[in-house]
Order: sequence, then structure tokens, then C-alpha cells
Amino acid sequence: MRYIGGKSLLVEDIIYQIKNISDKIETVMDIFAGSGVVSLALKKEGYRVISNDFLYFSYVLQRCHVVLSKIPDFSNTIENPIKFLNNLSPTSTGISKDECFIYNNYSLAGSARMYLQEENALKIDLIRLTIEKWYNEGIIDEDGYFYLLCSLIEAVPYVANITGVYAAYLKFWDK
Repeated sequence: MRYIGGKSLLVEDIIYQIKNISDKIETVMDIFAGSGVVSLALKKEGYRVISNDFLYFSYVLQRCHVVLSKIPDFSNTIENPIKFLNNLSPTSTGISKDECFIYNNYSLAGSARMYLQEENALKIDLIRLTIEKWYNEGIIDEDGYFYLLCSLIEAVPYVANITGVYAAYLKFWDK
């Protein structure tokens, strides 16, 4: 994930330092968790992880990666939700472009901002609104909700026209 301030290059050193302190440490707190790379690495090492951050996107990532131990079972509701969500269109959802916040505020469709290509912005909105609808209608449970939101959040940087923060967009389209 493109994220300025990310600690992915420090993870091995952080784990090394924790192990150096004591082999009896069982619980570690990751304050300022951000993208969660440290929390996830600590979980994989077998630690009980308490993860914290002020940003809601971070909460969503931690709720998925730190709390969940496996991919939620969607077999009783939507056979393959990722495939289903990737194939959404305004026609199939009944969602109008007027309802689409990202499309209207972060693409050239509704503003002068070049954060996202129009097609990608629209897809993000359709997926986000569909996940919310499924959760509100009880089609997916809380674990499924956060797993799907996390999947969407982690996919956005691959199509976003940014360097690592959404404070500014690139002046030319990123490949």
C-alpha cells in the first residue's frame, strides 16, 4: 500500500528488538498503527496484538487483519463476493452517479481533481455502497463487512493517482 510514514521497512527490526527485550513478551501494542504492517507481522509471530490509530481506515484494516483469523464464510449469502463486486455497474446496482461521492469529488467527472480515473472512482463508489447495503440488510455479518471494506481500501492505491497520501494528486496520470 502506498503510504507515506509506513513502517514496512522497519518491521524486521521492530520484531528483532521485541524479541531482544524478552522471550516472555506475549502482548504488544502497536500505537499509530497506520496501514497495520507492524500489527500483522506481530500477529504472524504469535503475539497478542493491541492495535490503535486515529484514522478510521486504519481501524478497518486492523479489524480485518488483526481481529480476523480467517476469511469470513460467505457461502450462505454471496458465493464469491469479490468477483461479484468487481462486476458491478450502475445499471446492475440501480445506483446513480449523483449518489457517488468519490466519483463526483475525486475524479474529473465532478471536479478538477485527478485522484482517480472516472471509471475507477465509479467502481469504488459502487463497491462501497453495495457493501454498506449488504451489511445494513443483514446479508453479510460484521466480519464480512470489515473484510470486504479492507479489501476495497487495499485495492484503491493501485488505481489512485497519488504518491502516498491523499493530500495531493499527481499532475499527470500515473501509469
